[in-house]
Amino acid sequence: MASENSPLLAYRLLGDEGVAFSANGAGGPGGASARKLSTFLGVVVPTVLSMFSIVVFLRIVMISRTLGPEVGGSIGLMFYLANVCGCAVSLLGLVEAVLDVFGADSTGSSGLHVLPQGYGWSLLYGSLLLGLVGGVCTLGAGLYARASFLTFLLVSGSLASVLVSFVAVGPRSIPLTPRPGPNGSSLPPQVGHFTGFNSSTLKANLGAGYAKDYTTGAMMTFASVFAVLFNGCTGIMAGANMSGELKDPSRAIPLGTIVAVTYTFFIYTLLFFLSSFTCDRTLLQEDYGFFRAISLWPPLVLIGIYATSLSASMSSLIGASRILHALAQDDLFGVILAPAKVVSRTGNPWGAVLYSWGLVQLVLLAGKLNTLAAVVTVFYLVAYAAVDLSCLSLEWASAPNFRPTFSLFSWHTCLLGVASCLLMMFLISPGAAGGSLLLMGLLSALLTARGGPSSWGYVSQALLFHQVRKYLLRLDVRKDHVKFWRPQLLLLVGNPRGALPLLRLANQLKKGGLYVLGHVTLGDLDCLPSDPVQPQYGAWLSLVDRAQVKAFVDLTLSPSVRQGAQHLLRISGLGGMKPNTLVLGFYDDAAPQDHFLTDPAFSEAADGTQEGGSPALSIQFPPPRAPGSPRALSPQDYVATVADALKMNKNVVLARACGALPPERLSRGSGGTSQPHHVDVWPLNLLRPRGGPGYVDVCGLFLLQMATILGMVPAWHSARLRIFLCLGPREAPGAAEGRLRALLSQLRIRAEVQEVVWGEGAGAGEPEEEEEGDFVNGRRGDAEAEALASSANALVRAQQGRGRGGGPGGPEGGDGEGGPATALTFLYLPRPPADPARYTRYLALLETLTRDLGPTLLIHGVTPVTCTDL
Repeated sequence: MASENSPLLAYRLLGDEGVAFSANGAGGPGGASARKLSTFLGVVVPTVLSMFSIVVFLRIVMISRTLGPEVGGSIGLMFYLANVCGCAVSLLGLVEAVLDVFGADSTGSSGLHVLPQGYGWSLLYGSLLLGLVGGVCTLGAGLYARASFLTFLLVSGSLASVLVSFVAVGPRSIPLTPRPGPNGSSLPPQVGHFTGFNSSTLKANLGAGYAKDYTTGAMMTFASVFAVLFNGCTGIMAGANMSGELKDPSRAIPLGTIVAVTYTFFIYTLLFFLSSFTCDRTLLQEDYGFFRAISLWPPLVLIGIYATSLSASMSSLIGASRILHALAQDDLFGVILAPAKVVSRTGNPWGAVLYSWGLVQLVLLAGKLNTLAAVVTVFYLVAYAAVDLSCLSLEWASAPNFRPTFSLFSWHTCLLGVASCLLMMFLISPGAAGGSLLLMGLLSALLTARGGPSSWGYVSQALLFHQVRKYLLRLDVRKDHVKFWRPQLLLLVGNPRGALPLLRLANQLKKGGLYVLGHVTLGDLDCLPSDPVQPQYGAWLSLVDRAQVKAFVDLTLSPSVRQGAQHLLRISGLGGMKPNTLVLGFYDDAAPQDHFLTDPAFSEAADGTQEGGSPALSIQFPPPRAPGSPRALSPQDYVATVADALKMNKNVVLARACGALPPERLSRGSGGTSQPHHVDVWPLNLLRPRGGPGYVDVCGLFLLQMATILGMVPAWHSARLRIFLCLGPREAPGAAEGRLRALLSQLRIRAEVQEVVWGEGAGAGEPEEEEEGDFVNGRRGDAEAEALASSANALVRAQQGRGRGGGPGGPEGGDGEGGPATALTFLYLPRPPADPARYTRYLALLETLTRDLGPTLLIHGVTPVTCTDL
């Protein structure tokens, strides 16, 4: 967390201990020196004043982020909108209170009725008051804190006079303003009664008894009363909004908020009790300003109303501006919020204040307090539900650094909070609730599309880690079954510049299995000051993103590539997800190609940087090896690595000439519109002259499985699978083909089977059966083995360009005379010789076998991969 420098964290919900953020971003003029507010002035006072909003004086009748930038940014913007609307609610309440006393159309018995009334005049008064509030907020948090303290004293004095009046004032009748009736007529005048403390009054007020709201004419319900009254609780975040101005936010925010909530809860409860004990229902429902009528000194109630309204509006506006400034500093919404970044020399974000002032001005057009209160309540409930959800997610993710100091915290209360907020949202206004959730979803989608800063931390990652760990523990390797086998690949890459086509081809072969990119850095940690591998992970992960492959990255440090490959084969993966197949590029003398220069996904900016300002991948990976330059891996060690993998019971895939594959074959889209082509499979060992028993073994079935998997990829859907069976000169045609077709039917593999005669010129009069390693191990002579490999190469090339009509064609050319050409060839990879001295000769035989065949995969499988049982 110490490396995170997010202004949103500085201003919002969680002030990290030991991390000092500036008020205008890191290093700005409003840094640590601007943190001057104490717990009382910075948290208790604004929170109390926000919770003692206009509701406490005019509606007491009414009782009858963690989550990452995508979700956190959308929640932040929703909470910002809630504060904007809350500011407008306070101002509209103030206008209503002023006109109730000084309005020209007011029928009250007291006050100077001089102010014109009407929608336009109310909007003008609200705009003037907004200008006053905006002016105070523009001058900075210091002036706001001093003004808030003065307001706090006024409100406390006003509330004290109200509480005393309940006891000191005797019973009285209070004439009520006549209300308009149907057809423009006036209803008979009503009289409310202040009875003093009377048990009969309390008993009469205990029932529901909802009536019409005389300001809107709408019938009140539990949900609408909750919506209006809930605005008195939205100030709970006022102290957190000022976290960037506090001396010690990690201590001040929880302590000050709890003190303020406890204090206001006590006052609210006391007022509810006193009102229901002394005022009849008519007075409570028909006069929202009845405090003045029962007060010892009515002007003091007016002072409290005006003071708390101004303070609540200031708190909402300055809190909204801080949230907006933090969102702008994080560049979550791009140039749209760019003006909100502007700050004064003292660090006051006056640009965000003006931005928020303009939005509040638009909200004032709504005109009615109770109408707007429902929307404000829904916005706040969305924000609070998201906060509860964040805490719930952190608790469920078992994040070690989530250690809430509140001793009564529990995931049960978080879940209850989320459910309660969502329930009340839809009870209050289903339309506003659905619209707010839709808006938050759209904002999250927008931020996801734009991409956010990765240094924030994502609670989704913590949840995924928790779940993945749990399921990995349940993935028991002892319960593996061949029916559910899938390839789990470890691709060893020296320099990804020359391996991009192979990297994408291996991604197509994995079929939902594990795919690991492995790389060995040569060196000895004993001779180095630090580990050179760890800084490389960022570049390799960026490579995975650019190439759009679903792969993990595993890097190691070793004195030799062979030893490093052994390390990776043993320790890559976790639990039941470990590689079962090693993939290597072919070892030949071909000059490496730099695919970074031709692949559009790897185009870089002219200044050598990529998005986010990090160095370009072309800088982080060295240029390809020059022809003739020394290699990190010798031919001997290359073959030894293949032998090591087979000893570890790993399947092996050697890929040659994958760079010749057209880009559409390696894309993630469908290749169905491309020209028809073949995928050829030779499931028998071509370096055995008699062709063996004319049937496939475990390795041959592995070839078939891999070729079938490739055909399931959309880019290869148009490929026709051809399987070639090699027959000895004395074998009758059709027998082996029939057995193979029966097997393919059982395995549900659709393929064309062709028999070819093989072994005619291989040593007439020799014994009928040769062991598999005779030619590889040198027991038959190098010249004879070379001739056999050349003959096998010619046989494969002759079949590559043949369609059903049998016309020859080149391996990479277009259609031959008889049909489509071969796009990829699967060949049986013989085991390396037992004698390491024969490794170089073995590699030469493989080079001869695959020469000019185009894209080719040499495969040796050691594990069963097919099952015909249901």
